[in-house]
Amino acid sequence: MLENLLEERVVDVLIIGGGGFLGQKIARALAASGTLRGETISSLALADLAAPASMDAPFPVSCHAVDIAHRDQVDALFAPKPQAVFHLAAVVSGQAEAEFDVGMSANLTGTMNVLDAARAVGNTPVVVFSSSCAVYGGEIPEQIEDWTALNPQTSYGAQKAAGELFVTDYSRKGFIDGRAPRLPTVTIRPGKANAAASSFMSSIFREPLQGEEAVCPVQPDYALWYASPRVTVANLVKCAEIPADAFGENRGFALPGRVGTIGEMVEAMRTVAGDEPVNRIRWEPDQRILDIVLGWRPHINPQKAFSLGLTADNSFEDNVRYFLEDDIRR
Repeated sequence: MLENLLEERVVDVLIIGGGGFLGQKIARALAASGTLRGETISSLALADLAAPASMDAPFPVSCHAVDIAHRDQVDALFAPKPQAVFHLAAVVSGQAEAEFDVGMSANLTGTMNVLDAARAVGNTPVVVFSSSCAVYGGEIPEQIEDWTALNPQTSYGAQKAAGELFVTDYSRKGFIDGRAPRLPTVTIRPGKANAAASSFMSSIFREPLQGEEAVCPVQPDYALWYASPRVTVANLVKCAEIPADAFGENRGFALPGRVGTIGEMVEAMRTVAGDEPVNRIRWEPDQRILDIVLGWRPHINPQKAFSLGLTADNSFEDNVRYFLEDDIRR
């Protein structure tokens, strides 16, 4: 009995979407700490459409090429019975709107495959599903509360809303221990622009800070709900560690963020980095982008997240500093 009490508790972790920038940052954070949920990480599996690159860690790391739209591939991924899963994989907003069937396949069918595979392993794994503030929109109050009804105005938002409703129901049934945090727009993202309608919200800072021009397709008074990659990663890891009973009856909730207009954020960049990067921005409205992002709602009151111990950035100046410290191309 005493030997069992003294035996080290371990946890196997799976990151789906492990090749993306958030998946990679979560993986590095776990490698740095070596623990999750107060337990030693015994292994980490990274999965994406293309097998992610391996990484140095104090535990074994395996890398897998998986299309989550195919249930057999997802089942094989769950064969080792992970106890903690981060489900970050998604077709992003702009592509999901332009290619409806592609978005449904990855964001709805793929998410259901993940949830069903997690249910089938039989160990009630913790599943952190990255939802989005795109679940809000339409005829709702300007100030969004935790109890505000979801009313997405894009296919991507609808797919995310459906996913988080099933995360709550599968948790209620005891199939998984799910959490469905709704991410703000994460900026400043490293790497290259993608098909997300919100991609410009990083590129208009990332490219100018790296000596390149960028185009802003919205007006300076466009307001958004944002968070830095550094704070978002810390919050997602924390989401996996919060006890199940702290969430109550709804596993979907908004992560903390800040509200700022694009113009205010550009001026914050000027404060940190001077006039030169600001002068590399061209302001050219794009109706295709506007049709998507003007349906999003920026004023969110994330009281549940704050009560769970999650945090927001202090300022957009900090977001710029974090990018210069963590992610700028050198």
